[in-house]
Amino acid sequence: MSADVRQWSETVTGPGWYWFVKRLSGNDTLLNKSHQAGLYIPRSVAFHLFPSMKPSKVDPRAQFAASIDSHNAEAMPTAIWYNNKLRGKTRNECRITNWGGKASPLLDPEATGSVCVFAFQKEDEKKDAALCCVWLCSTIEEEDAIEDRVGPVEPGVGLFYDASGFAPHPIAAPQDSPCWLKAEEIPAEWRVNFPEARQIVAMSVQRLPTAKAQGPDQRLLRRRECEYALFRSVEDVTVKPRIDEGFATVDLFVDFANKVTNRRKSRSGASLELHTKTIFEEESLAHSHDEISEGSKRPDFLFPSASAYRNANFPVSKLRMLGVKTTCKDRWRQILNEADRVRDKFLLTLQAGVSPRQFAEMESENVTLVVPAPLHETYVPAIRARLLSLDSFIKQTRDACA
Repeated sequence: MSADVRQWSETVTGPGWYWFVKRLSGNDTLLNKSHQAGLYIPRSVAFHLFPSMKPSKVDPRAQFAASIDSHNAEAMPTAIWYNNKLRGKTRNECRITNWGGKASPLLDPEATGSVCVFAFQKEDEKKDAALCCVWLCSTIEEEDAIEDRVGPVEPGVGLFYDASGFAPHPIAAPQDSPCWLKAEEIPAEWRVNFPEARQIVAMSVQRLPTAKAQGPDQRLLRRRECEYALFRSVEDVTVKPRIDEGFATVDLFVDFANKVTNRRKSRSGASLELHTKTIFEEESLAHSHDEISEGSKRPDFLFPSASAYRNANFPVSKLRMLGVKTTCKDRWRQILNEADRVRDKFLLTLQAGVSPRQFAEMESENVTLVVPAPLHETYVPAIRARLLSLDSFIKQTRDACA
């Protein structure tokens, strides 16, 4: 299937094509049974795709044709800007609805957490997009194929790309963030050698001194958001000039694009772990990070330490392990065999909701999800009650390992 999605991606790349890529949340699908069911899309993206939606209109909308190519389905969705905030109320968001009801693969609760590509075609920049081709990833291999093209797709961060070149280029970035560095604020050495993930994480901690006064859950999310803006701002200054120069051959372009994509993946893979490690240190929680448990196995975190874990005389009841994965759909099983002495596993994730079936599978394997408290509302109530916040995990682990 990954070969199919790669072939498909080539058919929706070129002049007039725009990609919006995101991981579907529980509010996008029917998981949370929201009356707002349908794809959430940032207003800036919606206004670019559908310029006919004007603030002078009440809840302006635009209809277009869509083919969900991954599942051989069709629909006639409607983009709607719910703008009653302009009239003294509270709502000010854009969604794409009418995907076909419960039968639509995009609204299937099991699709929550999946990467989905919405490729819009605009033949005239001044007119609305008339067609959207969709690919909903069903396997890790398909998700990897998409992320090879656009970089990591993280929960809550939709990516918008102008796909007019050989590979898509971002045309939307969080420049309104207080952590977006101006050119003169970027350290000189970072212009020569792109900073490592740990350096950007450290700067995000420095840029948000007020976050340390908050609880671990809010602290983690604020710093992650800050770090993403930092990364993109450095990338904008160091990468964009090279793109503007152009490339003499396709091979040179592909090589450069691969380096940028791989660097994004490297940052994404290390980011959550490094932020979590920083918080554990700030909270004086004894731990080992990325150390061997047995053989060649390296859990993300062992408590109270790797040496205690490897000490056969240390009580098993006082040991804990924590895996860290930005998304857990189809990837949570990877932590099951990382620490043989510990039966009950804990997994920290930022995924916005999982289906009851997926959650039941995790519980059957003695996996407890640790989710930052502000994200709990993206889970159905029955699951929400069985989640741990990061703050609760820290307190419980400190007591358990004492």
